[in-house]
Amino acid sequence: MNTRSIIWGLFAGVIMLSGAARADTGAAEKAVTAAEHQWMKSQQTNNAELVAPLLADKIVETDHDGKVLSGKDAVLADARSTVYSSMEYTDLKVTVFGDTAIATGTYAGKGTAAGKPFDLRGRFTDTWIMANGKWLCVASHDSVIKK
Repeated sequence: MNTRSIIWGLFAGVIMLSGAARADTGAAEKAVTAAEHQWMKSQQTNNAELVAPLLADKIVETDHDGKVLSGKDAVLADARSTVYSSMEYTDLKVTVFGDTAIATGTYAGKGTAAGKPFDLRGRFTDTWIMANGKWLCVASHDSVIKK
């Protein structure tokens, strides 16, 4: 085999691998987008059990007031104590970096938390990792957009 054949063979291999990586990235983006929509559905229906399988045991969530919740149990307890009358996400974007994905977007939500009414518009960032064959959220942060 001559040098030219080896070089073209290596080049073709690189092209095929990069195509496979794009396909994996596309599948990951779709999976994390679906998980984000499931999270929103859990808020819209006030059903924390829908979000439970999406959360890592050691998740850290920072809410719009700057309160930090550590661990899945704390995040689920907060979700159960919040009652939404409406919740919508917009501008959802997922960017994948190998086994990590970052989801960003905006939200508008109304309801009550700890008996106090809220009407918020904000921006969120969620960090997802691939663990044991599924995407899990390990960190979540949201900030209020001033009206």
